Amino acid sequence: MLEAQEVEENDGGSEEALFLLLPVGAKGVGLGRAMTALASEEGAFWNPAGLAGEDERRVMLYRGDQLAGEATAISVLFPWSRIGTFGLSYMLLDVGDQDLRNEFGDVLGSFSIRNHLAVGSYAASLPGGISAGVNLKLVQFRVACRGQCPDLETTSSAYALDVGVQAEPFSDVPLRFGWMLAHAGTEFRVADQEQSDPLPTRVRLAAAYEVLNRFVEAVPMELWLTVEGEERARSPGSPSIYLGLDYSAADLLHVRAGYVGGTIDQTNGASVGVGFSLDRFDLNLAKSLTRSMVTGETQPLHVTLAVSF
Repeated sequence: MLEAQEVEENDGGSEEALFLLLPVGAKGVGLGRAMTALASEEGAFWNPAGLAGEDERRVMLYRGDQLAGEATAISVLFPWSRIGTFGLSYMLLDVGDQDLRNEFGDVLGSFSIRNHLAVGSYAASLPGGISAGVNLKLVQFRVACRGQCPDLETTSSAYALDVGVQAEPFSDVPLRFGWMLAHAGTEFRVADQEQSDPLPTRVRLAAAYEVLNRFVEAVPMELWLTVEGEERARSPGSPSIYLGLDYSAADLLHVRAGYVGGTIDQTNGASVGVGFSLDRFDLNLAKSLTRSMVTGETQPLHVTLAVSF
């Protein structure tokens, strides 16, 4: 998280809760984050409009070791006929524990750093091939102490809103568009302190096109190409570009590839992923092929398991 903070401050203004910019979901990681125009059970963490097409109750579990810490997430979806899809999601980013020592090396205590994100989602399909969705979010950063370090304890929190739209305007053309305003909300304020900074509000615009059936008809295979741009809402001028390819065979096997490019992203470069569907279960695996600009390490595997019930 400190790595991301430094880049943000050196590139046009201080922002807080930068863990909101980390990718959550193996499908999205495999596609290089290019998810704004796509329907997905991971939509609560990408674009809530992508939840509108859900037709079964579903639980999604995610696990991934981010460069900033260990991320764990759960999302529960409840589609309601003719009303829309409701969702409840939670993500924990565990940055880790650290001992506090005195000048003699004696351990006085330890402190832990945790980031929490709670999300309530709603999405619905509208006439004209349009889907819309909204997220209401509680964002929290906590430092907890065990031992002789009470002065280190702190809690910062904020409320945020995501608004997203997806459209497939042509019935005979497999072309989808997506737009989203992400992480717009109150300033991130530390308890009992006057200083506060805004959340990392972003605007995303995307398009996705299915290219395979244009050349091969009546074959149960698809190849979606998606292109997406992301920009700061408050101080534009540092855009990021996301590219993704998703090949599926009979919707049972998915092979994905993606690319992230931009001046403020910490995971610039390629990513790959696979997905398997069997009955009520969907398993997605992904890995970013980039290395940290600070440590030089690559990211471990990201895993998402979704179960319909």
